[in-house]
Amino acid sequence: MRVMMERTFREQLFFLVLCLSVLKGDSRYIESNEISKDELYSFFNPELKRETPEELMYRRPLRCLDMVAVEGQFTFTAERPQLSCAAFFMAEPNEVISVDYDNVDIDCSGGDFITVFDGWVMKGEKFPSSQDHPLPVYERYVDYCDSGSLRRTVRSSQNVAMVFFRIHNAGSSFTLTVRKHINPFPCNVISQSPEGSYTMVIPQQHRNCSFSIIYPVEIDVSEFSLGHLHNFPKRSLPGCAESGDFVQLLGGNGIDTSKLLPITDLCISFTGPTHMKIGCDNTVVRMVSSGKFVSRVSFSYRLLDSQELQTIKLNNVEDFCFNN
Repeated sequence: MRVMMERTFREQLFFLVLCLSVLKGDSRYIESNEISKDELYSFFNPELKRETPEELMYRRPLRCLDMVAVEGQFTFTAERPQLSCAAFFMAEPNEVISVDYDNVDIDCSGGDFITVFDGWVMKGEKFPSSQDHPLPVYERYVDYCDSGSLRRTVRSSQNVAMVFFRIHNAGSSFTLTVRKHINPFPCNVISQSPEGSYTMVIPQQHRNCSFSIIYPVEIDVSEFSLGHLHNFPKRSLPGCAESGDFVQLLGGNGIDTSKLLPITDLCISFTGPTHMKIGCDNTVVRMVSSGKFVSRVSFSYRLLDSQELQTIKLNNVEDFCFNN
């Protein structure tokens, strides 16, 4: 029982992807697949990214379950029926991803499909959550067989995207061209690294933005400006929703921010470091903006070591993480 409680989110993530299953019936929206622990961990390693000369486009085969962190052309050719495939795409925090359909040779009438999803889906949970994404869920799925030549290019709203596909006949194939584009105001990010720093800015837009770190980390919030209250002592409040502009620190074991535990809310502007260790395996900084102000929060984060995790094993947040 204790072993089960102490399963980290990364291990759960490996298990989730390993045990992902295709939705039954005629659904085109597969939400899971298979991948090994070591493979998925390597996807978050910056060394995975390879640089290629600008005049050459990187090309390689696409696997039935794959992770892509570079630009290039990726071709899938079915050697046998492949009914539950998914490819995860990831870029830098300040980038979005475009996916182009090229040389598609599949049997749409026979049940084949290729569907791009704006975000990631794991175990039925979506990132960004429905509360934080600008589009309704049904618009985040773009199916090749439904749109055909009308929409050959799909662009993500954040630094992650994925493609689900199902192929029934050997020899069927398609190519995806993946490109990255600078996003001047990133909103909703999955970090590739367990340590780093980031500044989240919402320029007078009514939206919610999340920065997700799939590790237990220490967070240092160094600057917090929400435009409506200045020069007040820094503090966190039990709830800041009434203000309309606030930052949440969340923790939990899934990727859907709406299902994570609110650890604290911040709705008073300040400058100066504030530290917090969050033992959950998914740590999220989430900013809610009314659109009336330019909202800004700067923070750094680092991975907690095993000794630090042991010292916070009995706090409520850690218990919540291990039990959910």
